[in-house]
Amino acid sequence: MTDQQSKTEKKLFHYTTKAIADYKLIAKGDRVMVCLSGGKDSYTMLSILNLIRLEWRNSFDIFSYTLDQSQPGWDDSHMRNWLTDHKIKYDIETRDTYSVVKRVIPEGQTYCSLCSRLRRGNIYRYAEENGFNKIALGHHRDDLIQTLLMSILYSGQIKSMPPKLLSDNKKHVVIRPMIYCQENDIKEYARAQQFPIIPCTLCGSQENMTRKRVKKLIEDLSAENPKIPSNMLHALQSIHPSQLMDKSLWDFDFFKHDY
Repeated sequence: MTDQQSKTEKKLFHYTTKAIADYKLIAKGDRVMVCLSGGKDSYTMLSILNLIRLEWRNSFDIFSYTLDQSQPGWDDSHMRNWLTDHKIKYDIETRDTYSVVKRVIPEGQTYCSLCSRLRRGNIYRYAEENGFNKIALGHHRDDLIQTLLMSILYSGQIKSMPPKLLSDNKKHVVIRPMIYCQENDIKEYARAQQFPIIPCTLCGSQENMTRKRVKKLIEDLSAENPKIPSNMLHALQSIHPSQLMDKSLWDFDFFKHDY
């Protein structure tokens, strides 16, 4: 490992452990199901969490779960070899959600929403059936700030992805250990580690998705002011309800005086 690769790994390790500490994401005795999609983000998350597990003397357990959605060209043989080489326990489960998405969503429309719901349902089911008390997803800082801007511009809501989430049925705790990690660092680390990436033929095939447009907007603004991404992340941690217009968070009836 080169000095630069070591520096990037230490940076990702630092920010992941900071997120774990700040939001109490992982505790002693936890059984963490790490969702490995086959992309750079989830490989990086699994790799860093494995390093943290070893550093913490196996005080928690990790298990890699991959959902094979029966996409054309799917080949997980190299993934299996990588997991075996790194002595990580895993399961790769086949469920044909690909055909469902292609059948239900008209050509040219975004597949992400239905695909995510089907994937999430299988993840929750598997975690419950196998007794995992935490489910780890590989979203990073750039995912969070892009989602924030998308929610404001296209949904009329101020929301993003929380570092820790209790599912609607109260049975699952979802964690995002890489909320402080930058995508550029993840890309660099993934290249250096030569992860056996499995491309997605659903999301990756739709070049004009809203998220890509929002990502480009943030990149353009960041070229002028590099602090913009970190400022947006900080905004998610610094909410001032009294400076907004949500009547459920601020009692506007308190101000009844005539001026």
